Amino acid sequence: MMKVLVYMLFMIPSFIFLLNWNFFQFMIIFLMLMILIYTGFSFFSCISYGYGIDYYSYGLIILTLLIISLMVLASMLNNSLNSIFFFLLVTLILCVSLVVVFSSLNMMIMYFFFEFSLIPLLILIYVWGYQPERLSSGLYLFFYTLFASLPFLLIIIYLSVIYMTMYFGMEFILPKSFIIHLFMIFAFLVKLPMFMVHFWLPKAHVQAPVSGSMILAGILLKIGGYGLIRFMFLYELPFLLYGYIWYSLAIVGCILVSIICLMQGDLKCLIAYSSVAHMSVCLVGLLSMTKWGVLGSFLMMISHGLCSSSLFCLANFLYERYHSRSFYLNKGMINFMPSFSLFWFIFCSFNMSCPPSLNFFSEVFILNSMFFYWGGSFVYFILISFLSACFSYYLYSYIQHGLSFNLYSYSLGYVREFLLVVVHFIPLIFTILGINFFF
Repeated sequence: MMKVLVYMLFMIPSFIFLLNWNFFQFMIIFLMLMILIYTGFSFFSCISYGYGIDYYSYGLIILTLLIISLMVLASMLNNSLNSIFFFLLVTLILCVSLVVVFSSLNMMIMYFFFEFSLIPLLILIYVWGYQPERLSSGLYLFFYTLFASLPFLLIIIYLSVIYMTMYFGMEFILPKSFIIHLFMIFAFLVKLPMFMVHFWLPKAHVQAPVSGSMILAGILLKIGGYGLIRFMFLYELPFLLYGYIWYSLAIVGCILVSIICLMQGDLKCLIAYSSVAHMSVCLVGLLSMTKWGVLGSFLMMISHGLCSSSLFCLANFLYERYHSRSFYLNKGMINFMPSFSLFWFIFCSFNMSCPPSLNFFSEVFILNSMFFYWGGSFVYFILISFLSACFSYYLYSYIQHGLSFNLYSYSLGYVREFLLVVVHFIPLIFTILGINFFF
């Protein structure tokens, strides 16, 4: 794993002298292909200098590198990027910190980069965001994360003092205290985000540039789920004792957030709230603590990362042309951009977990795990599926149909934009073919 980090470190001088979007993107994709051909691991493998990967890390690192390369492609024609070098540097720092979070075997290093990944994201929002409100949204993001993760630092120090190790492969025997469980899990619940600690997410999404929204929806929400998977294996008994609290919040919150989605007047707000709903379903799968539940949640993290990122891209294509994200102004798009109407339909369908997407398989696994955990879950699941279909249909039909508010005519999609959505689309379909990789 160390060779991957050294590779990214040595990318810095390359784009100082060759200040080129395409070169940077090629380097990231080449690194992704290098990691893609790693084989033969079951538990932690490719271990070097305290870094290693297993199945969960493997999938999320590849997703990280893919989304990073796509966010560079999405920002390529953005004229407001005053300093290309500065943008690429911030992107690379974010990429390094995320890869370290997913590959570290040491809790303290994971915690350090878990917090550090916030700084490049804040820079992206503050420097390249849209409205003046980005200052308040950055503060929301910063203080929510900081408030939740400082107790988590205390738990890591406590483990280090008692057991003299911070290695993830250990099984720690700790008091069955709810406070210790809360301190350990709360940082990840905020990052996921769970209902009731999700208020920072729509604010951050709406004010972020397209690259910030893609990385936030695609990767940064997944750190929460990844952290829960890691700590669930370390510290199982409190998850069995107190899991029902978070399970209840997630399952009720998912229904409420899905209803909130139907009240939105802003494209990005609706997609952001749909992310909260999907991550609640992901949390439900994790808390069932069954093999199918954890696998379904992992697949949902991958599929949601691609699906949500592509929806933010599509919303940005409309914003670049209309300079508005309002539902009331973006209408009749099926007349102006019929080819993109197809992609809107595909990704809205995938957003409500239609086959043959990866989202569908992940929800099937999570549904089974919910039945194992509590038989009465099916009532809530029916509601969640129905409301998810409602807001996805609302998103598609409201934008594509109707009369446009003016007679402004513009070009159809660029090749760059088609490439962007197709590269999001292909893994969502073809990952299913390798599903036996997990069994």
